[in-house]
Amino acid sequence: MTQTGRPRGFDTDQALDQAMEVFWRHGYEGASLTELTGAMGINKPSLYAAFGNKEGLFRKVVARYADVEMAYARDALDQPTAQEVAAVLLRENVVALTRPDRPAGCLSVQGGTACGTENTAISEFLAASRLTGEHALAARFARAVDEGDLPSTVDPTALARFLSVVTEGHAVHAAAGVQRSQLEQSAEIALRAFTAAAYSTA
Repeated sequence: MTQTGRPRGFDTDQALDQAMEVFWRHGYEGASLTELTGAMGINKPSLYAAFGNKEGLFRKVVARYADVEMAYARDALDQPTAQEVAAVLLRENVVALTRPDRPAGCLSVQGGTACGTENTAISEFLAASRLTGEHALAARFARAVDEGDLPSTVDPTALARFLSVVTEGHAVHAAAGVQRSQLEQSAEIALRAFTAAAYSTA
């Protein structure tokens, strides 16, 4: 007779949200297992049983972060024009980075910026995660070219890279304490620069 596994006894999404805040505040290396299990309300054997190890937990946390905290990025991609894509992304990014009920900045930027050589895989994982978003943005701008929304002379990849550089730079500044109003100013400047580059036919 096949035995069913014992229930974990905790809500996985809630545990991931609690672990997310620890990783977000302290980075991958700075987050200790004691802090993580304390925040999640579980013991170390339960963590290992549910997520494998600290790296496995972190990867699940990043996926949860992308799904919940970065929903605005998916909303941006669904906008009808490239201009609106950029506007929603830049403006909502600033809001997400400066929410009073969340740590300042971005988990995917801050999570692995201080990783040593023994955790190179974490830095590479986060870089790949950010590139996935950039590639999705480039594909959306390529579609805008095909639809005639953007001129055929623009480089969709370059436009996507520009927005990624701006939003990731905003994350670094938000984590350093720059206020939302100041980041909103730079977002509007970036939007004007995007518009000039994207819709120029020169």
